[in-house]
This record gives sequence, structure tokens and C-alpha cells, in this order.
Amino acid sequence: MGLFDNEQSAEIPSLSEFRGSGTLVEGRPAPGGTSIEELPDLSGDLALYIGGGEGGIYYDFVEMLQNIYPDFTVHSSSNSSSSLAQTIVEEVDAGATEADVFWSIDASSLGFVADNDAYEPLSDAATGPVGNSQFVGDDSAWAGIAGRARAVPYNTNELSASDIPSTVQEFPETSALQGTMGWAPTYGAFKSFVTAMRLIEGEDAARQWLVDMREAGTERYGNEFDVSQSVADEELTAGFANHYYAMRVKNGRPDAPIDLAFTEGDAGALINVAGAMKVKGTQRGELVDNFVRHLLSAEAQEFFATVSFAYPMISGVSPVGGLPTIDELSPPDIDLAELSNLEPTLDLMDDAGVSG
Repeated sequence: MGLFDNEQSAEIPSLSEFRGSGTLVEGRPAPGGTSIEELPDLSGDLALYIGGGEGGIYYDFVEMLQNIYPDFTVHSSSNSSSSLAQTIVEEVDAGATEADVFWSIDASSLGFVADNDAYEPLSDAATGPVGNSQFVGDDSAWAGIAGRARAVPYNTNELSASDIPSTVQEFPETSALQGTMGWAPTYGAFKSFVTAMRLIEGEDAARQWLVDMREAGTERYGNEFDVSQSVADEELTAGFANHYYAMRVKNGRPDAPIDLAFTEGDAGALINVAGAMKVKGTQRGELVDNFVRHLLSAEAQEFFATVSFAYPMISGVSPVGGLPTIDELSPPDIDLAELSNLEPTLDLMDDAGVSG
């Protein structure tokens, strides 16, 4: 009997328990993909390093897994993804590995661990559900769990989608946007965006773009949710932010005059991912693989899509609120692991006068 049939398994919650609430979630079909009930049971202890701002939402799902599997216990340590990545490398180098699995909010931290040979490859069964090879690390070092797309939230009372340029390089010269935009330069997602621009366009072009946008009067905010809120409040006409902040605004305020535009093939179209990897030296490799398979189950992907409004990593689950699917977006052809090289980005942001 399937999980979503009328007679539910006593061990696995109903679909509603895996689904968020709000106007963007109403009327969604049951998710496709592999159900938890089709996977091997989780059993034993697992040491999890979990990092980043979405860690609380992610751990909510971990707690659900522990409720489903009474013999499964997760011992977690949380901090920023970059700090945990450094800790993992140091522990592996010292031969004192404490973590079995690293779940990071961003691919750059996963790339740092991989570059320092502090991982073991995930199994094909663990990485197989990911629908796009760009969201699996080289040598199966990590698997993407949830995606976030760079986007341009804009106020629909002031602009239409056709007013938004197709590349971010055109923004400084677009008169309708000068002095009316917002950004959050100290935010980690923005730094990853600038890193992508540096890798694609070169350091000089990235530095000049920052200078041009600053001189065009782009307003500074502390985080990208505030940027999106200010667009909805008509304090800004547009901004730079991860896609899910606008979705959170819309979910709570369905009539808010905000929509999203996406650039094409450039840093402004970057899709970054939270992901999971097996830490080198773990004695629980099979359990890690099975755990990652659960994170890519139909229920998990529905949870991440409807609670945090992240992009699903499997084809059977749709993004919320009429968002274009990942296949309909045009992200740049970039190795996400290269986003770990952040130091040159911080230097050029400082040179451009937009650093923290």
C-alpha cells in the first residue's frame, strides 16, 4: 500500500505532515519520486554536522525521520557551513573524524571539504535521484538537497517582466532601475553571486559592476528578505535576492505587488544548493547513503519545497507558486564547488566600496 493511499502506514505520517501551509501550497498534487516507505529503514546513530541559516528547517525533517524510525538517532552539531567545513577538514587531517555526514546550506562549503579530500563518495543510489548533474559533486562528493535561484524581485505596480534586463551586466545602464534597487552585500548568497560573476566575467568586470551599481544608488539592506519586503512595500522597484524570499512574502501576503524575474546564463541566474556529503573516515557509510536517499525522497523534497520554498532536486516534485522549473531556468555553466574560493571576492568587494 502506498503512502498516499487512503490507508496510511502507521509508522509514516500522512502527506499533510510533510507539507507546509499557506496560499502557495494549496491545491498541490501528491509528489512523485521514491517514497520513504520504499527505502530501507534507518537504524543506528548518525553524527550530523548541519550548517547554515536553513538548518532549523532541515533539522525539523531530521526529527521527523527519528520519529518514523525509533532505532535511528541523530547527534547534531550546528554552526555556519563555512565553520563546519573547516572543522571537518581539521578533524580529518588529525585522524579524529567526529562527523558522519555534513549537510551544508551552500555548495561552496561542500566544495571546500571536497577540495581538501575530506570526503568519501556517495553511492549511486544516494546521488541517483538528483535530476541535474550540475547538482552532484565530482566523484559523487556530494548531492544537492534543495536549490535556491538568484532572482530579481520587482514591484508589479511599477515594472513588468519586460522591464528587467536579461543579464545583470545591463542593470547599471537601465534608467528605470537606477536609484530604485536594493541589495544585501554582506549576505552570504550575495557573495556567492559576486564570486560567480568573478569566475564568469573576470575580476575587473565584477569589480566595475559593483562600482556602477553602487554609484547608481542601489540601497543597502542587511538581508535579502528585507530587500524583498521593501519591493512588496513599494519602497524599492526591484532588488537582488534568492528566489524564496519573494515566495515567503507572497505566501503570507498573497496580494502583495511582487513578482520575480530571472536573468539568463550569467551570475544573476546562479542556482546554488544545499547539499549533503559523507565525511572521510566515517564507520557508518551505508547509513549515510541511506540517510541521503531519505533527503531526496518524495516526502523530503515536498517538505523543503513547501516549508522553505526551495527548489526541489527531483523531477517528481514541483516548485511552489508557479515558479519556473529548474529546467526552464538558464543558470550559468559553472562548477558550484568553485564558489568556495571566496577570498578574491571579498577583496574586490572591498575595492568597490560595497563590503561589510
